[in-house]
Amino acid sequence: MDIKKLLFVTKFEELGFDALQSLLSLRKASLNHVVFVNVIERDRVAMHRGAGYLKEEEIRLRETANIRFIDWAEDLFEMGMEVGVYIVVGSMVSEVIKAAKKEESDLIVIGRPHKGVLETLYSGSDVTELLRRAATPVLVYKQLSETTISIEKPFEKPLLAIDWSPASLRAVEYLKVLKDVINEIHIIHVVSQKELKGTSAMEIQSIRKKTRKKLDKICDIFEEIGVKADAHVYIGNAEQEIEKAAREHQASMIVLGSSGKTAWVERWLGSTPQSIAEDSIYPTLLIPFEKK
Repeated sequence: MDIKKLLFVTKFEELGFDALQSLLSLRKASLNHVVFVNVIERDRVAMHRGAGYLKEEEIRLRETANIRFIDWAEDLFEMGMEVGVYIVVGSMVSEVIKAAKKEESDLIVIGRPHKGVLETLYSGSDVTELLRRAATPVLVYKQLSETTISIEKPFEKPLLAIDWSPASLRAVEYLKVLKDVINEIHIIHVVSQKELKGTSAMEIQSIRKKTRKKLDKICDIFEEIGVKADAHVYIGNAEQEIEKAAREHQASMIVLGSSGKTAWVERWLGSTPQSIAEDSIYPTLLIPFEKK
């Protein structure tokens, strides 16, 4: 599960070369190939012109993207890295998944979505749809200018929120490969208020101890490969407590497993990974349940 090839999906205004530079520490974990992806969405070109789709606009957008990628590629070539480029017209999610499959990429990096509340509710966001359909881990990158925190090396001090699902356990295996990149990891589990209803103080402490024991075993996995690891038990709303834990432990990113719920469930009932990916100020790495 080495991270050798990274798919960097950008519309430029959301994700620039500075974001890519902050990820190059992954070279210590085998990264040697970056594939740039820019998807020109036909309906957005039409909206921009206020008319039907124009071939001239496509050409302009293609060449603008090409110029940017050539400039970025020159810097990567000097580091001895390989570079690939996809500038395509089509649906964002479909084209990204197609490129990830063809390139057999190990990580997809995409910017935070900027859709409005109603648009996201009815059509879903690119991140939600990508998470539902992609077999590859997805890093939702938050531009530093959008946040109140300063993150220069996202993988340096991750916070892994674990719920014992197959996806979150797969996240453990994924992060183990990054032992040369990670300086310290914090592993948390959020116990819901429902789990504590009707229990005595002794029973509540018993739940905490059992949970902490399970977390300590995960920490031992990282300690054995030379990564400092700390376990924490939180109680309450999962999204709020994960964000709180990231802040309290000065995390550089949040990592979660993704269950791959259906689009309908994601849209109307929501999910913790989806909400954190779209709303958190922290870069969020989402690990899918299994290869699809």
